[in-house]
Amino acid sequence: MQALTQSAETVAKETIPTLHFPHEDVLATAEERKLRRFDADRACALGNNEHGKLDIYFQTADGQTKRVQTTVWAVHESYLTLKAGATLPLHAIIGFDFY
Repeated sequence: MQALTQSAETVAKETIPTLHFPHEDVLATAEERKLRRFDADRACALGNNEHGKLDIYFQTADGQTKRVQTTVWAVHESYLTLKAGATLPLHAIIGFDFY
């Protein structure tokens, strides 16, 4: 994750609806996807119970890695709902950084 934190551009959650995302999953293995889902559920619990923020690292359709600092309000089958109503496709998420 250290390489991600150094190379990721931080974007405002309000800009997420203007971004384009890849059609394929950015994670290669089923184990990585399982961990991502676990972390997404954990992020949602943090957001709803403690209103805690975290960093979400994701990839856009052009292959760039981005980071958003936000609160996760809900986890759905294929996307997350973030504070302010923005949605982020689950298959575009590389990982989470809890602090």
